[in-house]
Amino acid sequence: MSVFRLPDIGEGLKEAEIVAWHVSEGDHVVADQPLVSVETDKAVVEIPSPQAGHVAKLHGAPGDIVAVGAPLVEFAEGAAEDAGAVVGKLARAPAPKGPPPAAPAPAGPPAGKATPAVRALARRLGVDLAGITGSGPEGTITRADVEARADAGAEAPAEGGWVPVRGVRRAMAANMARAGAEIVPATVSDAVDVEAWAGQGADVTMRLVRAVAAACRAAPALNAWFDGRRMARILHDRIDLGIATDTPDGLFVPVLRDIGGRDAADLRLGLDRLHADVEARSIPRAEMIGQTLTLSNFGTLAGRDAHLVILPPQVAILGAGAIRAEAVAVDGAPAVRRVLPLSLTFDHRAVTGREAADFLAAALADLARPD
Repeated sequence: MSVFRLPDIGEGLKEAEIVAWHVSEGDHVVADQPLVSVETDKAVVEIPSPQAGHVAKLHGAPGDIVAVGAPLVEFAEGAAEDAGAVVGKLARAPAPKGPPPAAPAPAGPPAGKATPAVRALARRLGVDLAGITGSGPEGTITRADVEARADAGAEAPAEGGWVPVRGVRRAMAANMARAGAEIVPATVSDAVDVEAWAGQGADVTMRLVRAVAAACRAAPALNAWFDGRRMARILHDRIDLGIATDTPDGLFVPVLRDIGGRDAADLRLGLDRLHADVEARSIPRAEMIGQTLTLSNFGTLAGRDAHLVILPPQVAILGAGAIRAEAVAVDGAPAVRRVLPLSLTFDHRAVTGREAADFLAAALADLARPD
């Protein structure tokens, strides 16, 4: 037997969850044929076969967590003839006698036809795909189909009400535990009058991205990584900004690269693409790593101020609360203005209070500009 083990399909990946097998024991496969779909902490990935041969044994079932390096597939000894992406061999049938049989009626779409990402969603929501008629092309089951069935009533929860967290939520739990164990957080908050934005159709996210770039120029110490074990840091020349993105599956943080070296239109196109890839669960792992600091526009949901969580090795995260009308002093007189609150959480092991204040002040100054 030759054993194919789960490869390292992403930087730092230690495990993955089996979403669906595309082959069965006894099947003949060809090199590069999809064997299994697995879900990492951020995406669903198809694992291709490294060789042609007969599948002797599959290790693990959908829902199982498999460590990198653990066995996935055992192939029978001996190189099998590569007969294409078919199961087994097809012998030539003898010529039929008599009139040809009537053509069978066209087959409908296979039951439960869905992408790996939709299958993963169905599993998380407790939805049985076999009972769904897909509304997508050729009867494919869509995300909306699964969510509609879940709303109509999912399966009963596990005994005692405990349900294992998987995929993105599992990764989020591990990352937050790591942050809580390593970071020494401190938070400073303020607010900026953005009344001048009114009627201009301001792209709030892009204004925040630009403000982060301005703040990093004023306080480069926050665009950094810190290693507490070595007591060392790296100051980055380029700003690769993580954009915290909430989804029903958990928190994603795609990375908008080089925000200080691109114009607003290019950055908006890039951010739209990242959000679309997150929504489709097709974002490459390379687009989810390497952020030098993070932005959380949590105010689009709710909240004014926040004590946010920094993911090591970063040293800062800027949060924007909800814009709201507040009474402020304008030219010495009270006035009701639209105000945007900001919360800057920083790792006090690597960033001084003065550096954090300089960063926040520069961000506020940039946001106060009318354009």
